[in-house]
Amino acid sequence: MPSANIHATCILLARAGEAFGAPADAGILLLGESGVGKSDLAMRLIALGATLVADDRVELSVENNLLIARAPANLAGLIEIRNVGIVALPHAAEARVALAALLGTGENLPRLPEHERYRPPAGINLVEEFCPPLLRLSAFEISAPAKIAAAAAAFAHGLFREDSKRN
Repeated sequence: MPSANIHATCILLARAGEAFGAPADAGILLLGESGVGKSDLAMRLIALGATLVADDRVELSVENNLLIARAPANLAGLIEIRNVGIVALPHAAEARVALAALLGTGENLPRLPEHERYRPPAGINLVEEFCPPLLRLSAFEISAPAKIAAAAAAFAHGLFREDSKRN
């Protein structure tokens, strides 16, 4: 099965999404440049009940039309905590990527964005309809963990206003 090793962090939402009704089995793929806050946001989600899947490098593959994230074997269970060091944490072996978040500075982000999908790198063949939603967020906003959990719930349960108008 083809896989790609990308610069990213992934967590399993687990209990961190309960307040919003997000699926516990939702994997959240955190993308962005080095230093943008992927590990920091992952730690804040872990503090709320999420589980680490992979930090810094993530192996992506497709299984049964699902995007699956795993840690490379030599990094499993490790997270880099800036100004502290590399720390071993309990971790999940893999997660189904239900949501991807491209992290940036937060400048020029639309207040009410159009929905986008994350397209995995070349070689990872995933039909577009199965590509997970993509958010664009600032990792360091105090509300970033809540935005991730709320978005995971909204995409999983069709809670966006335009979805509810159709029902």
